Amino acid sequence: MVKAKAKSKKRKGRSKLEEKLKLKRKNGWDKLSSSKEKRIFKFCEEYKEFLNTAKTERETIDAIIKYVESEGFQPLESIKSAKPGSRVYIINRKKSVGLAVLGTEPIENGLNLIASHIDAPRLDLKQNPLYESSESHTALLRTHYYGGIKKYQWVNIPLALHGIVVLENGSELTIKIGEGDNEPVFIIPDLLPHLYRQKQAKRRLGEGIKGEELNIIVGSRPMEEKGVKSKIKLWVLNYLHKKYGMVEEDFVSAELEVVPATKAYDIGFDRSMIASYGQDDRVCVFTSIKSVTELKKPKRTALILLFDKEEIGSEGPSSVKSRFLENMIGDLLALNDPDYRDSALRKTLQNSLALSSDVNGAINPIFADVHEKQNAARLGFGIVLTKFTGSGGKFSANDASAEFMGYIRRLLNKNKVLWQAAELGKVDEGGGGTVAKFLAEHNMEVLDCGPGIVSMHSPLEISSKIDIYSCFEAYNAFLSGQWNRSP
Repeated sequence: MVKAKAKSKKRKGRSKLEEKLKLKRKNGWDKLSSSKEKRIFKFCEEYKEFLNTAKTERETIDAIIKYVESEGFQPLESIKSAKPGSRVYIINRKKSVGLAVLGTEPIENGLNLIASHIDAPRLDLKQNPLYESSESHTALLRTHYYGGIKKYQWVNIPLALHGIVVLENGSELTIKIGEGDNEPVFIIPDLLPHLYRQKQAKRRLGEGIKGEELNIIVGSRPMEEKGVKSKIKLWVLNYLHKKYGMVEEDFVSAELEVVPATKAYDIGFDRSMIASYGQDDRVCVFTSIKSVTELKKPKRTALILLFDKEEIGSEGPSSVKSRFLENMIGDLLALNDPDYRDSALRKTLQNSLALSSDVNGAINPIFADVHEKQNAARLGFGIVLTKFTGSGGKFSANDASAEFMGYIRRLLNKNKVLWQAAELGKVDEGGGGTVAKFLAEHNMEVLDCGPGIVSMHSPLEISSKIDIYSCFEAYNAFLSGQWNRSP
């Protein structure tokens, strides 16, 4: 008995030492209070409504502006001077937006900045998309995929058509077909298993469906018109003309996106997860917007930047590589000093702290071997701190400093925010990038920070509700935080 007690004390001693020294990673659902569980589930119901509403960049901007205006935000040009607590926004080309809550400190002291992207992988219609297949007697629309997708995932699922068309006279039409209960949907047909063995089955997985095969069926009825060769195509054109006033040439000045005609779903008996299109990166968009609207009079000015075109390398005037960031900060500086110098803008940028709020890849239970598990994200373990992204030796990555990592770590621990540190896959397996490296070009501290996602870039991405809420809590803490980096 004496020896047994001694062993028990020794084990207890080792346990205390482990508790003191070892990295703590825990599943957030363990010992979760019922009151917080209710807050999480209520928060995520609002998030699902946002996902169902905002399926394109323009729809996302519209939903955001409607919400933030109800929370007291105004167009920046409508205010005359900068006052602590002022809430302002600027829209850039209907596809990106900046929102700021002005702080009590001078703007030159730097901003607390969160940047997310509002675009998502999808299929875009080509400029001349409509054609008729004489063999199948169907009309189809040709597409060009946008961003990194696995093409075979987009066949034989219900698809919707969203976007705008600018007519010859300059008027703009909004198109949204496939979301209502009584609306038609569209399909990219796959090949039946009875006939795929000799050709399609011998293709590599990445070519199971080729880019030029991602064409959606939009009709099969012929137009009762004599002397017409493509009667089914004409039926579709006649329908579009009667309903929208379109002619075929109008496709040239259109931005029409093909997206899954699905809603956001709860997953599992416990409803602990969400499956939806576009969670990369609208989960970070939603949580950052909810966080900034909670601010009253922060010390440092808080800025939320939501950009387009991240999924194709951040190119173009609505992307993070445009001058929109500098222009907005310049407009904020001009509220107090219309003749501010360029040095004030550069000082503001280099004194700023930024979170590139983008998702990471959580461990897929079916394909766990692509992850190095000691450094992989897990659903339910909180927001993910990703020190670096890139691929093949951190190529094309931002690599956050130890000092900034230390600050964020202390901030999250102090505010009892559930977090984990992870990277995207094994070293030689692949990788990915975010807007972080473009923010870092302004000499500011930047860290990638967002929830883990399973089945990223698929028509239905999977997230954990507790990770979504921890993301919201982390952004709250960051926007209110204060840290002066070393020169």
